[in-house]
Amino acid sequence: MTNLKEAKCIVWDLDNTIWDGVLLESEKVELKPGIKEILEEFDSRGILHSIASKNNYDDAIDKLKEFGIDQYFLYPQINWNAKSSSIAEIQKKFNFGIDTFVFLDDQQFEREEVASLLPEVETIDALEYAEILKKERLNPKFITADSKQRRSMYQSDIIRNQTELEFKGPQEEFLASLNMEFVISDAAEEDLKRAEELTVRTNQLNATGRTYDYNELNEFRLSENHKLIVCELTDKYGSYGKIGLALVEMNEDEWHIKLLLMSCRVMARGVGTVLLSHIMAEAKKANKRLFADFKVTDRNRMMFVTFKFANFKEVAKNEDYVVLENDLTNIQGYPDYIKVVHL
Repeated sequence: MTNLKEAKCIVWDLDNTIWDGVLLESEKVELKPGIKEILEEFDSRGILHSIASKNNYDDAIDKLKEFGIDQYFLYPQINWNAKSSSIAEIQKKFNFGIDTFVFLDDQQFEREEVASLLPEVETIDALEYAEILKKERLNPKFITADSKQRRSMYQSDIIRNQTELEFKGPQEEFLASLNMEFVISDAAEEDLKRAEELTVRTNQLNATGRTYDYNELNEFRLSENHKLIVCELTDKYGSYGKIGLALVEMNEDEWHIKLLLMSCRVMARGVGTVLLSHIMAEAKKANKRLFADFKVTDRNRMMFVTFKFANFKEVAKNEDYVVLENDLTNIQGYPDYIKVVHL
C-alpha cells in the first residue's frame, strides 16, 4: 500500500490480539503486555479505537471492563459476522474514509478476508502490535486540544444520537432542544495547529481538497488580503471542537473562497450553511462579488449540495475544478434552532 493517509481509527481483534488466549475456551485470558499503555497513547494522539471480534458480546465487554479498557472502544462489533462486514459497519458509524482505518488480527485468514473486500484498510499482524506506535501514519504531525478530546467528543455524539432516536417530534424541535451555539471567529495563532489538522483530516466536506501547513496558514492569517475563519460548535452535551475552516482571498472588487471545509460529524446538526451564509453576508456588506473554488470528487458531493442550496452558480470549469459565483441577492438567515456568535 502506498500514499497511506493519516490513520483515524485502529480496529482490534480480541483473542490473541488484545489478550492472550481465546475467551470462549477459557475465561482466564490475560491482557497482552503494554496493550493498555498503547491504547492510552493513541487516545492522547486523537486516534480512535474500535473492535471487530468473533465472540459473545456480553462476555467480551465484561472482560474489557475487567481489564479497565472498555472505555477506549467506540462502536465495537463483537458478533459472528465477517470481519470485513464489522469494519464496514464501524466505518459507517464514524462516517469517515475507509482508507483511514487500520486493522489488527492474529489470524492470517481474517486479515486476508479484510484485505480482499476492503483493500483500502491496512491490515497488520497482531504479533507486531508493540511496534505500531512507531508507524508514521499513526503519528499525527500535531496533537491539538481537539485531538486529546476526540474520543470524549464521539462518546457525546453517541449519547446525542441515541437521544435523537428516542425523540418524538419534528427534527427541528430536536435540534432546538440541543441549545446549539455556533461561534465564528478569525483564526488566532493558537488555532493554526487545529486548522492544519482539519485540512489533513477532512476529505468528505472539503470543497477543494487542498491542504495547508502551519506556516502557510499563518501567512494567510497575517495577510491583509485574506480572511482565515474558524468555527466551533457547542451544545448542552459539550463542545464538538473546532469543526469548520474557511479561507477567503480578498481582492479590490471581489472575494474568492479558496477553501471551505466542515467536519462530517456536524452536518447532521443542520449547520452546513451557517459559515457560508456568514461569508456571503460579509461580502455583501463590503460590496464585493463573491466566488468560490470547488473540486468535484466522489466524496464531497454533500459540500457541493451545500453550495447549490446557498444559490451558488457555476461560472467556469476546468476539468474537475469549477468556479462558483453567488450574486448575493438571496442570503439565507441562520436556522432558528442555533445561536450564532461572531467574535
